[in-house]
Amino acid sequence: MTYPVMAADVRTLLDKQGIKRSDLIGHSMGGKAAMWLALTEPERVNRLVVVDIAPVRYDHSLQDIVQILRRLPLDHVTRREEADDWLAQHIPEPALCQFLLKNLIWRGNRYTWRINLATIENAMPDLMAFPAVDRVRPFQGRALFIAGKRSSYVLREHHTAIERLFPRASIEQLPDAGHWLHSEQPEQFLAIVQRFLQ
Repeated sequence: MTYPVMAADVRTLLDKQGIKRSDLIGHSMGGKAAMWLALTEPERVNRLVVVDIAPVRYDHSLQDIVQILRRLPLDHVTRREEADDWLAQHIPEPALCQFLLKNLIWRGNRYTWRINLATIENAMPDLMAFPAVDRVRPFQGRALFIAGKRSSYVLREHHTAIERLFPRASIEQLPDAGHWLHSEQPEQFLAIVQRFLQ
């Protein structure tokens, strides 16, 4: 579970759909995968939109969230609302809880996670990093980085890395938004993206 593997997944999907070149948009981990595809196969990417992430290694980790999800007592959950109530006691952000619960599915008369939490937990060091960029050339296409003003994922000190790898990038902040800006302020977010893609 690395960004080169995820970028290869995107390329494979494009190939299967017969798409030679596309505009890509990715949030957080998806943004890192999209950046890697743009850097390593720039002929496949027309314009790039990266949402609240930078091409850097982060010190903080989502390990605690993965561990919380693994502790959810699925054997005793009979309704989705029970899982929501349990998560709300451990994760104070309602929007994040709702996002995470999209991965909870009913299968074979019980709830289970659609995602492989053990694999994600083991891959966390790679997920928090960004692949080595010493052998890639900067992406010369247009790029837009959108950051939530209340988020810590795209800080001023990250701008140098963005500008070095994406010299035609513009960086915009969405006020009153955190890391989940597309769900916190969907209309403002879409307006920025649509303006960029026109």
